[in-house]
Amino acid sequence: MKMRASYPIGIFDSGIGGLTVAKAVKEVFPNEKIIYYGDTAHLPYGDKSGELITHYSVNITDFLLKHDAKVILIACNSASASAFEEVQKHVGDRALVMNVIDPVVEYVANQEGQKKVGVIGTKATVNSGMYERKLRNLSPDFDVISMATPLLAPMIEEGFIYDNISNAIIDAYLSNSPLNNLDSLILGCTHYPIIKNQIRRFYDFNVRVIDSGLIVAKELYKQLNSRNLLNHESQQSSADEFYVSDYTAMFGKISRMFFEEDIPLQQNNIWT
Repeated sequence: MKMRASYPIGIFDSGIGGLTVAKAVKEVFPNEKIIYYGDTAHLPYGDKSGELITHYSVNITDFLLKHDAKVILIACNSASASAFEEVQKHVGDRALVMNVIDPVVEYVANQEGQKKVGVIGTKATVNSGMYERKLRNLSPDFDVISMATPLLAPMIEEGFIYDNISNAIIDAYLSNSPLNNLDSLILGCTHYPIIKNQIRRFYDFNVRVIDSGLIVAKELYKQLNSRNLLNHESQQSSADEFYVSDYTAMFGKISRMFFEEDIPLQQNNIWT
């Protein structure tokens, strides 16, 4: 299959977290069509084995390829850490494959005054050691502290944001002494930007809190531009397609919050 500029950008995640990336992509690419797949039937990915995450990722990739996606953007840190190479191998030259880890690592490594960098994410992401390894490869002097925060993603999926419950869970995780005196904190899960302001407030806005959305979208722009795959024709946002493997009311609520309009969700359980 030959990629064409008019083909859509495919994005997938285990749930609503990837909407933070999809929103950034729409800001950077107003003319591009998005096809999004949220695997809400299997969320969260962070407590699954690498083999199972890869199985899910490859099958969702096939779904996006059937919709002529020119890009497979893995908008999930757990899948980026566990499945990126297998997805890339599976896709071959049929589409551009991107993850959400590499652009963030490169961005942080190029920032001045960064000595102690924290990473919070799911168990799958943190246990992979991907952020730590890649950051130290680019900047050996970095002190990288990684911590699994497995309750945050399901907390967000259940709608506990901007309340006492979410504040208590955030405080319990970030109060751990290894995460003291950070220069930057990488949000190593695409769900976490939804609670970014709560995290910034915990640190009294003195720590640079880094999420992947715009960083990844800008890198995607570079990649598509270099391949002459940017769509320059006007694209109506109503043409975007959002699929979920299992409908949840919270997905609809969060999507409205991001896109400031009702997003028509289509339930398509590719596993049945």
